[in-house]
Amino acid sequence: MIDRREVWITGVGLLTCLGEGLEATWDFFARGDPPPYDDKSFSPYIVHALSPVSFDKQIPKKGDQRQMEMWQRVGVYAAGLALGDAGLAGKPELLDHTDMIVAAVGGERDVAVDTAIIAGARGAEKPGAFLNERLMNDLRPTLFLAQLPNLLAGNISIVHGVVGSSRTFLGEESAGVDAVRVAHARVAAGQSEATLVGAACHGARWDHLLNFKLGSIPLTDKFAPVWDRGPEGGVAYATLGAFLVLESPEHAKARGARPHARISAICSDRNRRREGEIEATLGREWDMIASGVDRAHAAVISGASGLEPATSAERRALGKFGLPVRNTGTYTGHGVEAQFAVNLAIGCAVIEHGKLFAPTGSGDTGDSPPLLSQLAVTSVGAWRGEGLALLERVS
Repeated sequence: MIDRREVWITGVGLLTCLGEGLEATWDFFARGDPPPYDDKSFSPYIVHALSPVSFDKQIPKKGDQRQMEMWQRVGVYAAGLALGDAGLAGKPELLDHTDMIVAAVGGERDVAVDTAIIAGARGAEKPGAFLNERLMNDLRPTLFLAQLPNLLAGNISIVHGVVGSSRTFLGEESAGVDAVRVAHARVAAGQSEATLVGAACHGARWDHLLNFKLGSIPLTDKFAPVWDRGPEGGVAYATLGAFLVLESPEHAKARGARPHARISAICSDRNRRREGEIEATLGREWDMIASGVDRAHAAVISGASGLEPATSAERRALGKFGLPVRNTGTYTGHGVEAQFAVNLAIGCAVIEHGKLFAPTGSGDTGDSPPLLSQLAVTSVGAWRGEGLALLERVS
């Protein structure tokens, strides 16, 4: 039998509408400010736009910034924050052996070009020929490369010097869970000493909203907390990024790094989303970690998106866990692939402060336990995929 090592989170990089970093995020929750949503810029859709940020701090070369789309800049920035927090930034002797796993959606459309092409095609004598000509001449040469999620990993490598092995995941919320799950498994098995893992999403943009509108998914017209969006529900998409450095205790101790928390277990699964299947899947995942949960000092951080029927199903499942619950999406918005990493990052802040933040809606239940030391972190995809991790304080 292989001895499984502990897996520590030694670096956290978090960039959302609440600000930059763990303390800014925790301070926002502690102040009790209202959720910073935007119902004007993309009306009737409601989004959570990124808080003001100077990308120069983590991406100093303007040429690097120009060839990245927003989701890449957000991801590269969050990755730099995580590396800096872990004490790896600017240390090639460590970065040469730091692995990387990235989950991300495809690239962004050039909306101005798309709009001009559609308008021109309506009056063209030969629409097919017009379309071919415009596609050849108007689209940026990097457009199709920009559709590849592994371009984010490449940019992180170029800007921050992370040159160990690299893997990329694509596939909405499940991709974010599996990216962390695989990173955790490799460190636990001794196949990696340190892995940078995370994701980014630029949800406050027209083409992203249009894609999901085809499935009647975005939240429109009126904002409400995630738990309270009614029988139709809806997702308030966000621009955000989160990266974590997962590390073996031996490697971290050797270089004097301290852990924010450890991931003691993580599992992911999927089903056909027939009635009762979400609850059953989360129930099985809970059974896998329940023996390690100290109920007197544990709580849940929920990644519920607000879409129905998934959100109500998760709410029913969490009721059987018997732990206090807090959702983050009401405040951060929903970042698809990035949401799980965001919630693990916020979970690190909760564990370090030893208490939960105030409830964010009717589905947030229970008081914060004294000396909170464990969190069950959930991810239930808007379409498919359920994940659960156990996050713990390191004594």
